[in-house]
Amino acid sequence: MLHDDLSCPLLRARSVTKIYGDHVGCLGVSFDLWPGEVLAIVGESGSGKSTLLSCLSGAMEPSEGEVFYNADATGLTDLAGMPEPQLRALARTDWAFVHQNPRDGLRMSVSAGANIGERLMANGARHYSNIRTTAETWLEKVEIDTSRLDDLPETFSGGMQQRLQIARNLVTGPRLVFMDEPPGGLDVSVQARLLDLVRKLVADHELAVVIVTHDLAVARLLASRLMVMQAGRVVETGLADQVLDDPQAPYSQLLVSSVLQV
Repeated sequence: MLHDDLSCPLLRARSVTKIYGDHVGCLGVSFDLWPGEVLAIVGESGSGKSTLLSCLSGAMEPSEGEVFYNADATGLTDLAGMPEPQLRALARTDWAFVHQNPRDGLRMSVSAGANIGERLMANGARHYSNIRTTAETWLEKVEIDTSRLDDLPETFSGGMQQRLQIARNLVTGPRLVFMDEPPGGLDVSVQARLLDLVRKLVADHELAVVIVTHDLAVARLLASRLMVMQAGRVVETGLADQVLDDPQAPYSQLLVSSVLQV
């Protein structure tokens, strides 16, 4: 464990590597993420960005390397040495994970309000009226009419399901959010509305975010910093606008030029 101080990042990755037999998922990835910073990990399918996200979020154990999280009580702590109950508690309080498919992050068999309330109850909330009021507040924050509080997610559109998943995740006030292609599969107009909402929530709640995306427009809109991955390796990293406007690595140049040619 490293001691917590003002110079400590919120998340620290050091030489994170994941190997599947002869296949390299990600190799030797290192970076620091600071409170309130949004890091976009970009690359084509198979570049290793989703594997890296799984390692960072504790869903997958790296083959090599370390991931540290700056927990309030303990300072920078290696996730590998964190007891399972503590890791689970972290995942429902200080962290949030927004899946590409909102069905993976929602319970489709319970109401919208119950989806939001479950995370509160998992953290000790028991007063039904307060839970319901908080759920209504968060529906408003994600631009869902509060009259839908008792409706099942199954009756929502894809964009509404994604916004409900975001409300479910953010209701406990996490400091760190992992996002896996959040606007993926949505119509362009729905994507734009969702991204505007995400950008506002990130700013309003001063969230640190690691977002995986193949869409450079999403990265430009949301991210302060960019990491470009190819074949499991980081080939370029820097401020988002700098990388997108003046890419240095040949692969980054290819990515940017392919978007410009569309």
